Amino acid sequence: MIKDYENIKVIGFDADDTLWVNETYFREAEVKFGKLLSEYETLNRIDQELFKKEIGNLPLYGYGVKAFVLSMVECALELSNYNVSTKTIEAIMNIGKEMLNKPVELLDGVEDVLKKLSQNYRLILATKGDLLDQERKLENSGLTSYFHHIEVLSYKREVNYSKLLNHLDINPSEFLMIGNSLKSDVLPLVNIKAHAIHVPFHTTWAHEQVSEKEKNGKTYKTLNSISELLKLLD
Repeated sequence: MIKDYENIKVIGFDADDTLWVNETYFREAEVKFGKLLSEYETLNRIDQELFKKEIGNLPLYGYGVKAFVLSMVECALELSNYNVSTKTIEAIMNIGKEMLNKPVELLDGVEDVLKKLSQNYRLILATKGDLLDQERKLENSGLTSYFHHIEVLSYKREVNYSKLLNHLDINPSEFLMIGNSLKSDVLPLVNIKAHAIHVPFHTTWAHEQVSEKEKNGKTYKTLNSISELLKLLD
């Protein structure tokens, strides 16, 4: 075991794109949305306007598929100058329903890692998004039994993690967070003196990307796959 992790007692895991596929479905949905609105604007402009709408709506709707659908509907109305048909609105709603009904696809090695680490560590799930959707995915994943605690957060900021660790009586120095997002799963933990490991996913939402300046001077480790955790913590 690497010396930095000798005192770790609790390991937290992000869910979407750390344990199972998620962002891929949003990219697929954006392509479908672009085709539905193609008579009104270019695909590039549609992508840009949808992203702006999502970011503007975050304080109201939060994260997740339902928030995404609402943003698509608003974007469609505005880009079409409120001429979009009810049939198109229905098609947008169906895109969301398809996303919510996607099977849970675990990433390679996930269950083996959780099974082995749960024998020596207390594991918690700390994810953000829509509560009902995340509960559904967790239930369908078959991973629930590996976690001592499950938390669906509205936001993943320093204050949210600090409250969670305080609530669970976890010392930050004894906590390790695993996730695919530097912005949500890594840097906030480093900033509160906890440990974090970055396991990148091949697709990252633009809102979750960070600049080199934000990463500068931050101490965290990056792994190619979640399976590498076992050697690191052995």
